[in-house]
This record gives sequence, structure tokens and C-alpha cells, in this order.
Amino acid sequence: MIISIRHHCFSRWPVVLIGTLTDEGKTTFGPYSLLAPFYVAGKDYYALLLECRNSSNTAQNLIKHKKCTINFLPDDRKYFKETVRLGWPGDKPEEKMKDFNLKLEDGLRKEEDPAGTYPQVIKQAFQVIECTWVDTLDNAQDTRPLNEGEDHYDLEKYHDFNGITTPFGAHFVLRIDHILMKKRYYNTIVNGVKASGFPRVPVDYGYRDSKNFWYTKHRRPIPELLPMRETTVASVRYAADRLQTDIEFTDEALAMLVKVPRVFLPTVLKGCVKWAEENNVKKIDVQEIQTINDKRSKEKKK
Repeated sequence: MIISIRHHCFSRWPVVLIGTLTDEGKTTFGPYSLLAPFYVAGKDYYALLLECRNSSNTAQNLIKHKKCTINFLPDDRKYFKETVRLGWPGDKPEEKMKDFNLKLEDGLRKEEDPAGTYPQVIKQAFQVIECTWVDTLDNAQDTRPLNEGEDHYDLEKYHDFNGITTPFGAHFVLRIDHILMKKRYYNTIVNGVKASGFPRVPVDYGYRDSKNFWYTKHRRPIPELLPMRETTVASVRYAADRLQTDIEFTDEALAMLVKVPRVFLPTVLKGCVKWAEENNVKKIDVQEIQTINDKRSKEKKK
């Protein structure tokens, strides 16, 4: 039997500590799980969506100072204990940070802009994402912070997806400025993924009872082979001919694209044509495909 419950549900999310700036320019943290991708393709930046209580320290600091860090801590009971401690509603930043037992350091944004003020990052984190709230989306740039004594918003109209979305809720579209990662895990992604190269990631259930906050410990990841499908050179040629361009592809060049999933093939071919036009190339052969692949690889590493 499936029972519908309104307020609580079992779901699995990564556990993160979000760092924001206080009015004094100091870094404070709050634990969150309600974080999801927002822009993943087609824009000139990537973005995440954070959902939170609009009177929380995190929400109010984002409204006032726009900047945050998203810190992913490895699976360690002492780290999770500290994460849970930081999540008590109503604690002021100075109360939370008085006994903070993790180490802080400056991130890349501070390195790029030494005169600016940015939230620090947690040194023990295996990954940190430095973000800026895109307050112009959904016309949320005029969002005001709560006044002293207010515990929620009472507005004539609430935003749809960015800013104050309900009397007690808020959504923040966070532009990803930098992704910081421990070298070991970066090398795993770039040089080939192995189970031993995964960080130990704690996952919570999005559920707490009256006594405990529950999470599951990391276990060794299990790989499952992707279904590898190859098309034919004739199929790739058909897709290339439909582009109606003066750029010519050799059969040998198209043979290098037979493993591209069909749904992505037009985009890949258009990218090749664009590169050729920018570089005054009339015929794309094996060497040109290799050059394009090298360029894409360098962009991904950057």
C-alpha cells in the first residue's frame, strides 16, 4: 500500500554545507540537501537551484550579499555530527560558528579578487562550488531582507522560481563561478573513473524524526557498463548532408563520429562546421576532427 504524506518523504540527496557571508563579512554555514541542477546546457554559465526557508541565515545572507560556497564533506561521523549541529533553526551565525571544528581557507574567487569579500571554503571538503545568486532572473533583484522581528514574508505577489516564492519559502538560482576539487578526484574524472577514485559521499534521506537526523554511510560504488551503440558512416553522412553547408567531410572524418549518440550527432556536426568556418577550412578530414577534439578537451579541463 502507498500512503500519501504531505510534510515528510523519503528521498536521497547529497549533504552539503552552504557557506554565506554575514553583515560583518564573516563566513557562516548551514546544512542543505534541497539542491538541484538548473542550467546544464545551452547557456554561457551553469547554475544550481537551492530551496530553503526564507528566514534562514542562508537565505537572508544570499539576499544581502549574493555569494555562497557549496561544500561537499566526505563520509565521516564527526563531520556529519557537525553538519547536524549547524542545522538547528534559529541559531545566529555567531552561535553556530563559535565552536565550528572544521578548517577554513580562501577559495578561487578571493584569489582572483583579493580586495573583494567572499565566503571561505572548508578545507576538508572533497569538492566546493563557488556560486553567485542570479537575482535578475524572475525580476528578483529588488528582494528585500527581512526586518528585525519578522519571521516570514507577507507580499502581494510572490516569485515563481527565484527569490521569495511563498510566505515561508525561497528559491535561489545560483550561477556556478568555480568548482574546486581535491586533486585525487579531479584526476579520476580526467584520467578514467575507477571505484577506488570516488570520494566517500554521505547521503541523507531528507527525513528527520523527533530525535534523530538520518543518513546512510558511503559504500563502494558499483559500475554498470554503458550500452555502446555505433551507427554507420552512411548514417553520419546522411546527417552531415542535411546541414546544407559548403564544408566537406571525408568518409574517414565521419568514421570518427560513429560512436556519437544519434540525438547528439547534429549538434556535433554543426560544431565541426562552425570551427571550420572560423578557421577558413573547406574540408574536414581526420586531422581536423582530432584538432576539434583536442580543443574541446582543453575547454573541458579549463
